Amino acid sequence: MAIKPAFATGAQVEHAKFGLGSVIICNEEYISVKWDEHGEKKFILSIILPNLKKSDRQPPAEKRRAARTPRKKVLDENGVEVPKVAKVKKAPKAAAKA
Repeated sequence: MAIKPAFATGAQVEHAKFGLGSVIICNEEYISVKWDEHGEKKFILSIILPNLKKSDRQPPAEKRRAARTPRKKVLDENGVEVPKVAKVKKAPKAAAKA
């Protein structure tokens, strides 16, 4: 018979050291939590369980990366797009003899 996990996926938890977080996965042995200030951490459930409390806060909205802005198109005198040219690195100059 399977044992019910201590916390459901997505549950909000609170810890004295790590603060507030969201449960990513919880099974009989391990719990993985994404903390607001400390990132994702995995714990042995029997060790951390006495220090975790359920929280009634709403889960934070996921942050999304800003989309890159496209580069401006460079047009020649005929209105045709000019392709981007890769920069060529110059070879370092030889040290001057003293």
